[in-house]
Amino acid sequence: MSRFTQHVPDILDCLAQLSNDEVPTSPKLACAMLDLLPEHVWHEPHYRWLNPFSKSGVFLREIATRLLDGLADWEPDFVARREHIFRNMLYGAAITEMTGIISRRSVYCTADASSAYSMVRFDDPAGNIPYVPSAHDFNKDGRCRLCNAPEDLERGDSRENYAYSFIHGTYPTKEMADMQFDVIVGNPPYQIDSDGNTRTMPIYQKFVERAIEMNPRYVLMITPSRWFTGGLGLDDFRGRMIADRHLSKLVDNPKLFDCFPGVEIKGGVSYFLWDRDHDGDCEFSTRVNGTINSTMSRDLRAGDGVLMRDNLAASIVAKVRATALPSVENGFAPQVPFGLRTNFSGAVDEPFPGNIPVVYGNKIGYVRSDQLERLHDWVDRWKVLIPKAGDGHGRDVAYVLGTPIALAPGSACTQTYLIAASFDSEEETRNYAGYMATKLYRFLVLQRKVTQDLTPDRFRFVPMLDMTRAWTDEQLYDHFGLTADEREYVESKIMPREVNWSLDSPIPASHLPGGTKYKPGKIDDAADED
Repeated sequence: MSRFTQHVPDILDCLAQLSNDEVPTSPKLACAMLDLLPEHVWHEPHYRWLNPFSKSGVFLREIATRLLDGLADWEPDFVARREHIFRNMLYGAAITEMTGIISRRSVYCTADASSAYSMVRFDDPAGNIPYVPSAHDFNKDGRCRLCNAPEDLERGDSRENYAYSFIHGTYPTKEMADMQFDVIVGNPPYQIDSDGNTRTMPIYQKFVERAIEMNPRYVLMITPSRWFTGGLGLDDFRGRMIADRHLSKLVDNPKLFDCFPGVEIKGGVSYFLWDRDHDGDCEFSTRVNGTINSTMSRDLRAGDGVLMRDNLAASIVAKVRATALPSVENGFAPQVPFGLRTNFSGAVDEPFPGNIPVVYGNKIGYVRSDQLERLHDWVDRWKVLIPKAGDGHGRDVAYVLGTPIALAPGSACTQTYLIAASFDSEEETRNYAGYMATKLYRFLVLQRKVTQDLTPDRFRFVPMLDMTRAWTDEQLYDHFGLTADEREYVESKIMPREVNWSLDSPIPASHLPGGTKYKPGKIDDAADED
């Protein structure tokens, strides 16, 4: 094969496949992101573009390519047009000295922008893509006030200390303080080591917040999708993003390694367009293997504090919630209902006069009434228990919940279980346990279930129905007017689930000798294994 016909890969594609905390972006992905911007931006000769965390220079390179075409009518002379674009429109800040060299090599065709080999010759070797050193501002606890980095990351001037200039106040520089940027774009650093390098903390949200704070016309960034579910300091950020009506487009990439081959980013990644002049619903898309397979205009606030990353699921939830029925969330007992925590050890193995059976993770113990700290009246009610731990987070097909236990009066439980509901009759208890086992019930829980651990608020989307009758999935689908596609989707996402029927005993059959959970002489609050 001739060297002239041989495929020569883009060096930035190769860099993007290297495992790195800063995760370089491939040209293909950068172009997919830039496609979200409105067409007019490529014909605006006075816009200023900023990538404040340049790694490979791919964004500025691809922007320059599009502007060179889009501004041809404004300035027909190619050399003059190129000079204007590179000198007056494109700005960046490298996150390290090395990425500065790489970025300038990509954008200017040389690491030294003042050399004769530069695409546009600047007086400063850094051109418009400098590396601007910064320092952490540590508090008395040894944490940076600006990024929460631990003090042991401060390793002197000779090594990278992860004090990124954009969020540490050194870039834009004082000379650029009055410069209004129209578009801020890029792929920020995602995380920073914390707690003695045993845990990483997200940092990308700080770059997003800083960019929006500068009030450009557009912000276009890619980040991990972990912020959809919050946690690890992301709860406030999630709340602000969901409530921000300037968020005009969001593209979710849920498949692992889809955007960054070889780099495991659990939960996938997403990129978004923030539009200063937009005030309305967000165009939410799902992208798999480089192809958009679903797009829907949605009010992100409809998830009631959770960002649902599936458009069809959002449609199903909307239909269910349109009935305005009260939520089953309201029927849950407080967590730790009887005051018996997971590590409770005050039960005995053998029953005694006046005992109360206590349901553990895998066996039954017996306690006195005065050992229960609260909810004494719930002991004698019919109850439906559910293990506090379930599955489904991140799985294609899931059980979502452990096996519901329909339980006769006369027992209590430890923190290992949630009391999902209590009733005055066996009939209602039976019907509710059957309702919990339906696929639609568990599908609705799945939309708010972000970890293995269950809390009552995860059940918010599930409506409380008439429990004097039994419900099947087909009856539920008809009741809420689900389409054939929606029914098929629910069926494809949820595994069948049985109920642990213990309506003739306050002790679940699975916890008795010979049952599936019974382990003689051992009290262990292990989660349901399904």
